[in-house]
Amino acid sequence: MKTIKMAELRKSMKLHLDFVSRDSGTIVVPRKAGLPSVVLISEDEYNSLIETIHLMSTRENRKRLEESIQQDKEGKAIPFET
Repeated sequence: MKTIKMAELRKSMKLHLDFVSRDSGTIVVPRKAGLPSVVLISEDEYNSLIETIHLMSTRENRKRLEESIQQDKEGKAIPFET
C-alpha cells in the first residue's frame, strides 16, 4: 500500500492505475481537511473483498468455512470433480 497526494495522482494517473490493476496494489489518496481519504484497489480485489464479506456474513457460513479449512489441514478434503 502506498499513499500519494492528489496532485501526484493527477500527474501520473496511468502509472498509478497500472500499479493498482497489474500489481494488485493499493493506493490511499488523502484529501483536504475534513474530507475522508480515498482508497484505490483493483476490480478483482474489490470483488474478492465483497465475496469474503458475503461468505463471512452469517455464523453458519463462518462455521462451515472453518470446518472445511480444518478438514483440508488434516488431509480430509475431498476433491470436487466437474
